[in-house]
Amino acid sequence: MNRAEEDLLVLKAQDGDGRAFGALYGRYNPPLRRFAFRLCGDEQLALDAVQETWVSITSTLKKLEDPRAFRVWLYRTVRWRIVDLVRRRGAELEPLDEAEVADTAPAPHLATSSQLGAHIRALPDEERVTLVLFYLEEMKLTEIAAVLAIPVGTVKSRLFRAREHLKLQMSGDE
Repeated sequence: MNRAEEDLLVLKAQDGDGRAFGALYGRYNPPLRRFAFRLCGDEQLALDAVQETWVSITSTLKKLEDPRAFRVWLYRTVRWRIVDLVRRRGAELEPLDEAEVADTAPAPHLATSSQLGAHIRALPDEERVTLVLFYLEEMKLTEIAAVLAIPVGTVKSRLFRAREHLKLQMSGDE
């Protein structure tokens, strides 16, 4: 789906077209769930946050003025839902606890999947979230800045620091 098609779906959904909303849901629900899970590491909390986001979107979609902002709006809403749900539970965000993946004889200069996952989980929260949005959700710098409500320059510096931390951590694995 290209950008124009997505914008058209948003406009139709704003006019009450259930098919258009369903198409947006189908496109964004899986990546939103992955993003939410990577933020909190709790599958149920991630599902709750995404579900609450979709419920909220149904009643507030008409207020969105620019259909091109839809993706950023969704991710920002999920991020805030995670923060709210974690606060309600009286807990703190924990790093993602993924299952270890067995790798067979990797090249000595390459990290295994489990090593890379561990290194990413060890990053400070702001760097981890920025890295996830950039590499895993494939967002542009301006979109990440909008989701996190920070300047683009801060996104760039967080990505730089995250990469540097990963290089340092991975150089210790050799």
